Amino acid sequence: MMVEYESVRGDGAGIIDLSASRGRIRVSGSEATMFLNGLITNDIKNATENNWLPAVFPTVQGRLIGAVRILRQDEGFLIDTESPAHEAILKTISRFTMAGDFRVSDVSDEMALLTVQGKRAAEVIQGIDAIVVRATHTGEDGFDLLVNGNDVVSVTEKLVAAGAQPVSSDVFEMLRIEAGIPRHGQDMDETNIVLEANFDDAISYTKGCYLGQEIIIRIKHRGHVAKRLTGLRMNEPVENGETITSAEGKEIGRVTSATYSPELENPIALGYVRYEFLAPGTVVKVDDISGTVVELPFVRGSWHE
Repeated sequence: MMVEYESVRGDGAGIIDLSASRGRIRVSGSEATMFLNGLITNDIKNATENNWLPAVFPTVQGRLIGAVRILRQDEGFLIDTESPAHEAILKTISRFTMAGDFRVSDVSDEMALLTVQGKRAAEVIQGIDAIVVRATHTGEDGFDLLVNGNDVVSVTEKLVAAGAQPVSSDVFEMLRIEAGIPRHGQDMDETNIVLEANFDDAISYTKGCYLGQEIIIRIKHRGHVAKRLTGLRMNEPVENGETITSAEGKEIGRVTSATYSPELENPIALGYVRYEFLAPGTVVKVDDISGTVVELPFVRGSWHE
């Protein structure tokens, strides 16, 4: 396990197959830009061929259908989703296909997604035949590789031969939590308001109207949400779903993801905490285990350099 972890956090490169845990939707047609811009929080006009555009599909109440990443392509746009939100997003988009020149197709099976993370990522991916997009899923520098679904095995073998270390889902979860990246169905769902899950970079406050905009803008101008996802550094391990209380025993939130951080040599967790207890250093408890509130990410890797 530590070999896998160090391949990403150290001076190497780790490879993670995200094909099953994420889904891919292709949207095309002359009215694709117009329709998508009315459904997402970010401005689709800023999408490029070389960088993922982060965005959220909100409900009319400003709650979270799913967080996505969008890539501009010759034939339209490619939307990358998390699997737990994939069907809901596909359904949300597909209902507009009869309204104009707007075509939607699920390409999750035909297009696979691999990611190489770590300081040697750029070196390892040289010569790989794929759509390459710089991206992080761990807080370290990295690249997403979009490849034909039939080529996953051969591409993986080439990456391993070039020095990439396959990373298991358990180690990836550890790296994800250290990076402070929320996961749909675990750290967020349709009950969360978009701003609670730290998607500030996925929201445009200057674009035209979109579903849920009024609520999101109102909260922004009010100054803050009632609770927000934050980091917790604990003295002992805690479990997902446990209640977070203040030092005085008042219920103030819940744990959503927990792990042990080899980098910090400490148990850590993600959780929602009420606004008045969000200041870094605030003492909290989880089932009588003491801890403190920590700014995210826990680990600022090479991506942030």
